[in-house]
Amino acid sequence: MVATLIVSPAFAAPLTHDQALAAIDQTEPAARLAGVERLAEIGAMADANRLLPRLRDADARVRSAAEAAIWTLWGRSGDPAIDKRYARGLAQMDASALVEALATFDDIVRRQPGFAEGWNKRATVQFLLGHNEPSLQDCDEVLKRNPHHFGALSGAGQIHLQMGHLELAMAFFKRALAINPNLDGLAQAIEQLEQRLQSGRGMST
Repeated sequence: MVATLIVSPAFAAPLTHDQALAAIDQTEPAARLAGVERLAEIGAMADANRLLPRLRDADARVRSAAEAAIWTLWGRSGDPAIDKRYARGLAQMDASALVEALATFDDIVRRQPGFAEGWNKRATVQFLLGHNEPSLQDCDEVLKRNPHHFGALSGAGQIHLQMGHLELAMAFFKRALAINPNLDGLAQAIEQLEQRLQSGRGMST
């Protein structure tokens, strides 16, 4: 009998970019997961759209990894200097240094206006500072560059909800959920908004 050599995955060569893209469409969940995780390591911003279908994957691990990978890829501008500033802005946000973070993301969108995630993080900082209208404007800039950005859609919905624009809030929430059905609480928020709107219409008739 001829012995069969079994190579442990630990010693297998890392997937190439093309192999990772092919893996995300494989039948086996483990293969799809490996492809998603590898793209998060080596992929570029343009690869994020390839992962959007995995947000509806039958395997929960793949769905979770795909969402995390998409956020990671969105944060890669392709310019090391911009990426360094972006990391500094995130650190400032984590430290609640919002004025400083706003200045950092102002600089990023000025230097690289095509980088959608720079606008998105500035929108977040604007919202945290209570600047609702500027935050909505930045969300619009994000969506011009990345119409699949479920974070910006959800964020715009939150702002409209805070401003009392219930129908607009619900519309943005539905758009976000259509792209990423894993967003916690959005389905419930939509249901509550529908009930509030129906109740309001009933009271006005």
